[in-house]
Amino acid sequence: MAYEVPRQADPRFGEQGGRLTYGSYLHLTELLDQQVPESTPPAHDELLFIAIHQVYELWFKVLLFELTDARDRMLAGESYLPRVRLARCHAIERVLVHQVDVIDTMTPQDFLVFRNKLAPASGFQSAQFREIEFLSGLKDAGFLDRFRGLTAHERGQLRRRLAEPSLWDGFLATLAKAGFAVGTAEARFSAYATIAHDRERYGALWDLAEALIEHDQFWSLWRARHVLMAERQIGTKPGTGGSTGGSYLRSRIEFRFYPELWELRSRL
Repeated sequence: MAYEVPRQADPRFGEQGGRLTYGSYLHLTELLDQQVPESTPPAHDELLFIAIHQVYELWFKVLLFELTDARDRMLAGESYLPRVRLARCHAIERVLVHQVDVIDTMTPQDFLVFRNKLAPASGFQSAQFREIEFLSGLKDAGFLDRFRGLTAHERGQLRRRLAEPSLWDGFLATLAKAGFAVGTAEARFSAYATIAHDRERYGALWDLAEALIEHDQFWSLWRARHVLMAERQIGTKPGTGGSTGGSYLRSRIEFRFYPELWELRSRL
């Protein structure tokens, strides 16, 4: 008589064993304890203000993870998975742009109830935001001197991003592995023209360049949307961190991660 081994329930599904819960996996108790208003009594809109900026920082963390992997794979000469990573970043960046709509439900009067409590804190001090800019290719060592309140870890991360290759370096490495000269601007523009005019052969490289342009474009759209939000909330008042507020933000709109890829449009 054959002995039948009883089928064991898969402990990974259902509640057998109770090893993990939704809340414990996401550390929800700790996460939901982090929205601590500074105003007393708490201003109604301060919870929204804190939560929206914490959500931005969570998305920045994911963007850094995805962009770093895209960069590393391009440095190795890959073109497919970097486009996959960048496509995910584009989807996140759309969320970042539209998330401003939530902040815009706050009136200037409601913001003024707690705005003075924020000084000298400012979005200017977001280390992850600057990491994304440095990683994308827009590096400015002077930010480390202008930053206030950076932790030792944040300063170390920014120094590392300044020193390491950017996404642009990764893209050029991919072009070089494909046989293109990239040592001078004219050599690169010759490579871009060849790729642009022979998409049947170089479609993967063209699509990768377009994915970088889209990342650049979404970051510019987010900056522009941020400017309008700030001007709607505080007009021409200086920023809580001491910047010139809207005028400073507006001065950043024209910055580009990949100016050569933008100039290519004029040369086609």
